Amino acid sequence: MDVNFKRISVDEAQQLIAEHPSKVQIVDIRDDESFENGHIESAFHLHNSNLQDFIAGADPEQPLLVYCYHGHMSQGAAAFLAEQGFGETYSLDGGYEAWSELESSA
Repeated sequence: MDVNFKRISVDEAQQLIAEHPSKVQIVDIRDDESFENGHIESAFHLHNSNLQDFIAGADPEQPLLVYCYHGHMSQGAAAFLAEQGFGETYSLDGGYEAWSELESSA
């Protein structure tokens, strides 16, 4: 099976967002409580009940960054979304935990 998404570090993700601030679509696949307690700015909270609406409304030509808690579940979600036609799809290595650690140390 071909890998149709890329795993990127927090540093790489921040660089991607900085280079394309209004274009990167950020998707958080964690549970409701975790999302409410904190998420990456402008992240869309994706779950089963809004998945089809997201796929229908998102731009498959723009970069898509998917993250979860630690970067494991997001790989499957990124692969699924890439299969749905998203061309430039990324999974955040280390997930929100790594993102928030880097943000708090900055």
